[in-house]
Amino acid sequence: MVIQRLQTLFLLIATVLMALFAFLPFASVAVGPLAADLCPKDFPVYLILNLLIAILLFIAIFMYKNLKLQKKVTLLSMVLICCSAVTGGFLLYGPNAPKGVVALEWGGGVLLLIGALVFALLAYRGIGKDQRTLSSYDRIR
Repeated sequence: MVIQRLQTLFLLIATVLMALFAFLPFASVAVGPLAADLCPKDFPVYLILNLLIAILLFIAIFMYKNLKLQKKVTLLSMVLICCSAVTGGFLLYGPNAPKGVVALEWGGGVLLLIGALVFALLAYRGIGKDQRTLSSYDRIR
């Protein structure tokens, strides 16, 4: 189906970015001379959240026959990506965050999360555009 290709590519890129984010470090913690990378895989609930987002984005690729449902799943994925970003910030700066002389540095993994959100947004807009195109064709008939 030609009408869906670009959104499929955007959803696939967002899926890959979320899967990479789940296993790559998103921040570094330095306590004196010791430094450690923080990965979502170090926090089981955070890992499950990010893998769930990747799975939802992957499932949305195959919902091209039902654009309304595909659009809802993509929107849900975007909301969960925002929740993942908030959770990551909460893990670093929340009440259970390390105290004292601690230097936190954001890693490149955060850019993967932002990229996944951007590509999911582009896919969402493309799906809406396809819905409008199909509804205009239905009016012509």
